Amino acid sequence: MTLALTVTPFDPVAATPGARLAVGRLLAECYAYAYPEDPPMLPEREALSLTHVTPDEASRHFVVWDGPEGERALGWARLDYGLRENLHAAHARLLVHPDHRRRGLGRALAAALKAAARQEGRRLVTFGTTSKAPAGEAFARTLGAEAALPMRQSRLDLGAVPDTLLDAWTARPDADPYRLHLWERLPDDFLTRAADLMMVMNTAPRGDLDVEDWTITPEMVRAWESMIEEAGERCFFLAAEDTRSGQLAGYTEVLWSPERAALVYQGATAVRPEARGQGLGKWLKAAMLRHVRAHCPGARWVRTNNANENAAMLGINVALGFAPWASFTEWQVRLDG
Repeated sequence: MTLALTVTPFDPVAATPGARLAVGRLLAECYAYAYPEDPPMLPEREALSLTHVTPDEASRHFVVWDGPEGERALGWARLDYGLRENLHAAHARLLVHPDHRRRGLGRALAAALKAAARQEGRRLVTFGTTSKAPAGEAFARTLGAEAALPMRQSRLDLGAVPDTLLDAWTARPDADPYRLHLWERLPDDFLTRAADLMMVMNTAPRGDLDVEDWTITPEMVRAWESMIEEAGERCFFLAAEDTRSGQLAGYTEVLWSPERAALVYQGATAVRPEARGQGLGKWLKAAMLRHVRAHCPGARWVRTNNANENAAMLGINVALGFAPWASFTEWQVRLDG
């Protein structure tokens, strides 16, 4: 029993493949418990994801083992933190196997995360919970966390979107100065422009989250592309270019895995403030749904998160047919001295 409650640091890169796979199984089993109707996560893919770190960021992992390292993981936690920006903050994930909850593992892992955050000079830790796993919200409150950004998780039935709506949203005026580009890997001549465009997400609502704007570099984008490819996923990036200037004015992106074909994850959608009011957001979303229908065999559902206060994007999604599916909350814990 004592061994099972011992939190130990874990280095996914230096660990044996067996130890990584043990943690990957834990992640997959926790996901299946929270989302039993979803296509299952693959433990091998989850194990590989443990080694992924964005440039200019670092991470620390902790595991509660049942027996020797690599035999079976009962709990896992990860702390990610930037090395150049938001130096006051870190983001955490924490999972305990459903069969081993209410034994103090979560509290022990949370204590390890707090200690690591303090060691790295952080005074704020953020993390997320979903209503699909109600125990997470209850646990957040025991930590004294603040619900900083409430979000709605929505789901779209791809087959239920009327073609007439997509026709209307993709119709553009004569002599339209905008044109669409679709990429899975960004061309070199658009890479810097795309990284700059992605930073428009800094204008998205953050609620009460005590975090600052972030910078996205071409190196980060290339690293993300490699991670996505290594994970067996496909990311479709659709951008609207203003042909008068060559500037990218808006984009939307989705993630899809042939191994979990039924489910598509809608990522960011953003339009530059000066280009809003011209229907670019609707055009991008409708054109992407058409692409998904044509190029993601087996896709049935699209899932997305939106801040409750983001009325503009919620309005577009509701008009497309996205329906409430769950709630998601970004929490923050302020660490004392």
